[in-house]
Amino acid sequence: MLRVEDRVAQAIRPPLARRLLAEFLGSGLLAAVVVGSGITAQRLSPYDVGVQLAENALATGAGLVALILMFGPVSGAHFNPVVTVADRVLGGLSTRDAVSYVSVQLPGCCLGAVLANGMFAEPLVAASGRVRGGGGLWLAEMLATAGLVLVVFAVTRSGRSAVAPFAVASYIASAYLWTSSTSFANPAITVARTLSDTFSGIAPRSAPAFVASQVLGAAFGVLAVKTLYPEDAVPA
Repeated sequence: MLRVEDRVAQAIRPPLARRLLAEFLGSGLLAAVVVGSGITAQRLSPYDVGVQLAENALATGAGLVALILMFGPVSGAHFNPVVTVADRVLGGLSTRDAVSYVSVQLPGCCLGAVLANGMFAEPLVAASGRVRGGGGLWLAEMLATAGLVLVVFAVTRSGRSAVAPFAVASYIASAYLWTSSTSFANPAITVARTLSDTFSGIAPRSAPAFVASQVLGAAFGVLAVKTLYPEDAVPA
């Protein structure tokens, strides 16, 4: 059962329809940032993959700060099915709300990837040919996703929600570089990136293993949150 604090928090949230619109728009813009900045990086620095990755990471991190600040007060700015499911497991969302969130995050991300393709005169939908696989990359996705879940709920459960946009964005931007997979850490983004045969893309046949690794990583992240922050509003 939800605690009194959780029931009060749910009662004062904006209507579900408004939250779903925020999740849809935020997910779409996030995918557009990831894919669009990847295309820009590929074109600006065609001969240096390291610079491309750094440009992609910087743009994604900056975009995340803006998007979380923009949509966080409405929906919590999940933009990610594993964050939503983790929030449900940890008691922050009802099952109905969690299912509803996930149902708009995936199409939102896919639309964002399609729009990014269109902005750069790429085919609106083009299956990516970038094969990404192997134990190292799957381990990287597990670690990246576990860390993301831990960052999100560590800052909120310790009463520091105000710094969440900067903590999450910093983590994702750095994880582009410290993980071998470049830290997708988001099943909806992973699926969306199969639709763009550009720098940020992933081959459709590579996506299922990435998603499975992300789900497993999220489970470890939830366990870590429950162990380290067993109750909300732990004094900082």
